[in-house]
Amino acid sequence: MFEEAADASNAVRAQLQQDGARIAAVGAALRKLQPRAVITCARGSSDHAATYAKYLIETHARVLTASAAPSVSSVYGVPQDVRGCLFIAISQSGRSPDLLASVAAAKSSGATVLALCNSADSPLMAAADLAIDLRAGPEKSVAATKSYLASLAAITRLVAFWTQDAALQSALERLPDLMDTSWALDWSAALPELESAANLYVVGRGLGLAAAQEVALKFKETCGMHAEAFSSAELQHGPYTLLGKGFPALLFAQRDATLSGLETLARELGRRGVPVLLAGGSVPGATPLPTMDAAPEIAPILLVQSAYRMIASLAVRRGLDPDHPPHLRKITETV
Repeated sequence: MFEEAADASNAVRAQLQQDGARIAAVGAALRKLQPRAVITCARGSSDHAATYAKYLIETHARVLTASAAPSVSSVYGVPQDVRGCLFIAISQSGRSPDLLASVAAAKSSGATVLALCNSADSPLMAAADLAIDLRAGPEKSVAATKSYLASLAAITRLVAFWTQDAALQSALERLPDLMDTSWALDWSAALPELESAANLYVVGRGLGLAAAQEVALKFKETCGMHAEAFSSAELQHGPYTLLGKGFPALLFAQRDATLSGLETLARELGRRGVPVLLAGGSVPGATPLPTMDAAPEIAPILLVQSAYRMIASLAVRRGLDPDHPPHLRKITETV
């Protein structure tokens, strides 16, 4: 896990060095299609990438984006009217039966299918109308790291070409070098609070919500912690009451319109005696975790990579093997 997460910047470099003409063609095809909506379909870490896609597409392409429930097609067998929609399937292996069933149903109902996958010869890539190779290379650890970060980079590149956003394309060009720096950031200040914790909330908002979802999953998979991800807005409903001494909160903030709300939440939690770990932003009393100064669209990529390094170390400190989580396997073929 440690080595693969460290190698994520090279996966992104491989993306940027290749497939430029293909991505440009996909962007042109989407401008021509003018989809009335975007539907994402994925499981696990790939579904967290789909959350990122939702916020990036809705804020940049301004197209309504929602997540599909694969069981509607694979279990219930109910067709849906998706004519004129873009159906984005995201997967590491491209072989999960429920994902393939959803893709087949979407195509038969009139959607244009775009696949983002780390297996160029997979059934998913063969079934898609448009395809983007994640180019993350082999990933042996059960906990996906570089394939997740490669998914986010590919989604960002897709949206940049689709919307012809020069600023986003420029931010992408700097991304691999920023990832190298973010990997070296020292988040060890979080370890004393997390080493004995049984519960954790990981909090983000907007573009950062996907980062919170992914990091919470990695805490569960590799550290044996009960970690849950929440939007900072949702946290202030029922889940808020559980936080207290011994139940820390890890907050992810990117420098956009969500920043002030996350800082306000960090201050409120600190006043209640909640141990607050804050990546991004600055709040007295919170344990600061160093971050990169980057465009808000790519900040979640950098936050997750820094978190991966800390989580790999935390798992070992808790006496666990992050590469072989109990009861899990690399490819999960849900029906």
